[in-house]
Amino acid sequence: MTSAGYAALVLLALLPLGAGFLLGRRAARPLRTSDVGTPVEHATFETLHTASLAAPPLRAGLTEESARRSARRLRSLLGTEALCLTDRDRVLVWDGEGEHHGRHVMDQVRDLLASGRDTAFRSDCDDLDCPLRWAVAVPLTVDNRVLGTLIAYAPRESAVLARAAGEVARWVCVQLELAELDRSRTQLIEAEIRALRAQISPHFIFNSLAAIASFVRTDPERARELLLEFADFTRYSFRSHGDFTTLADELHSIDQYLALVRARFGERLLVTLQVAPEVLPVALPFLCLQPLVENAVKHGLEGAVISSRITISALDAGSEAEVVIEDDGTGMDPERLRHILRGEGGHSTGIGLLNVDERLRQVYGDDYGLVIETGIGAGMKITVRLPKYRAGVHGS
Repeated sequence: MTSAGYAALVLLALLPLGAGFLLGRRAARPLRTSDVGTPVEHATFETLHTASLAAPPLRAGLTEESARRSARRLRSLLGTEALCLTDRDRVLVWDGEGEHHGRHVMDQVRDLLASGRDTAFRSDCDDLDCPLRWAVAVPLTVDNRVLGTLIAYAPRESAVLARAAGEVARWVCVQLELAELDRSRTQLIEAEIRALRAQISPHFIFNSLAAIASFVRTDPERARELLLEFADFTRYSFRSHGDFTTLADELHSIDQYLALVRARFGERLLVTLQVAPEVLPVALPFLCLQPLVENAVKHGLEGAVISSRITISALDAGSEAEVVIEDDGTGMDPERLRHILRGEGGHSTGIGLLNVDERLRQVYGDDYGLVIETGIGAGMKITVRLPKYRAGVHGS
């Protein structure tokens, strides 16, 4: 489902709440003479504001912590004496009066968890002073799977509360769907990183070790230095933590990669590096630039090319860092490049370019995909723009 579709679901779920807020919420604060708008407009604003405070915890999924942090806001939306959230096995949180009812909740919603249908029941409480005499339970469903329940308690049967509980539960389900979407996105990014790691060519590893071996007798100190570079490069490339890194760490890994390549090709490969110190802390997706440099090396030294120059710059561009990787190699047919970036280049063709382009768009939006200038025999220039700050993007 698209982001616009999710937004529409949220609005559809919240509109009935705004209209019914005055009836369902007993605890709403009194209007002040300074408040602007009609009572219904004020109630709608309060509803949207309360919902916005409840949403962030739910974006972590249905857990004990997210339930605890959102329950008070959800109960405020309903204006009820008590609210309970469960998963399929246990009570996650009880908010409000009559917490002793929680001992029997899972037995009371067993049929609901199996059928996925709303249910209402009397609490049958032996405590004469307990105000909770009736409850409505609504399933929390994502992709036709019942993840748990939302249960609202009241002193008496209420059709308004039953309807409001259904609307709030549907809104909660939207947040849980977004949480599932976030998890899917994270899993996709992890899968793409695994694909990039798998792309680190066995030939590159073999050729690097062969180049190192060639210096063992003639220049042992250089062989030792290259071996350390190789160890650090592979350690960084196969690290197991963090979706993001810093520009400084990524450029350091690229420098190690190029040192290994130069050990093999010697003076055939000329590299110019220009980096503005102020952009080094900028965060970016892990293994985002190294595949682009590898692409430049590959196309720069293809065929019978005598030598190739690669220029890498990372410069300050106001609110962004601009990274440019340019080579003077064989270049590429622009039409072929378009096919690669559409995922039509075959299983192993251009996987690095496609992978990086897709991850940049996923993290920063479509305005931040790769900008590539190329032509047959004209080399290739790849420009990457990175916001200096983006919520949720932190180097590790």
